[in-house]
Amino acid sequence: MTPMAGKRIVVLASGEGTNFQALIDAVEKGRLKGRIEALVSDRKNCGALDRARKNNIRAISVPRDDSNRDSYFNDLFAVIESLMPDIIVMAGFMKILPDWFVLKFPLKIVNTHPSLLPCFGGAGFYGHLVHEKVIESGARISGCTAHFVIPAVDAGPIILQRAVPVEDDDTPGTLAERVKGAEHEALVEAVSIVLEGRFKISGKRVVLTR
Repeated sequence: MTPMAGKRIVVLASGEGTNFQALIDAVEKGRLKGRIEALVSDRKNCGALDRARKNNIRAISVPRDDSNRDSYFNDLFAVIESLMPDIIVMAGFMKILPDWFVLKFPLKIVNTHPSLLPCFGGAGFYGHLVHEKVIESGARISGCTAHFVIPAVDAGPIILQRAVPVEDDDTPGTLAERVKGAEHEALVEAVSIVLEGRFKISGKRVVLTR
């Protein structure tokens, strides 16, 4: 195994895990020069956990409930730190990480958002609500953004974006499906860029170096 192949990827997910599946497929096809160390979810049961188990990837559930409401992010941090990740990928993880948590992993946490940031981003913009607002705005183009996570929500340096058209007859559901396809490709490419160090930070910009 080459040193690059040893890069450790930890994925956080809350839902069905289609972005997670895109990462699994990319590793299997050699598009990502690393290995998925674990899938960590904030739920006891979800599609992403099932996908991990089916692909012999460690599946870890760290649910938040009354017993750990105050200690939840400390518990989550302890689990992730123990996995020694080279990169943490938020693939539909429905929790906002606290500032102290994010600062422990500078330029190591990558997230995707289903719009062309900085438009339709920030606290409160998630899931189908994003697509509803895009359609309501009259925008003719939407898309997705892969970015580094910083303490401010959806405000981290943008690694790359992919645009898709907004059709006249789109509903939030149909637009979501179109964006999702672009998101899978964008996430894989962004993770590849970060794993291989093919970037530098210039101010608030991510500059691709090769």
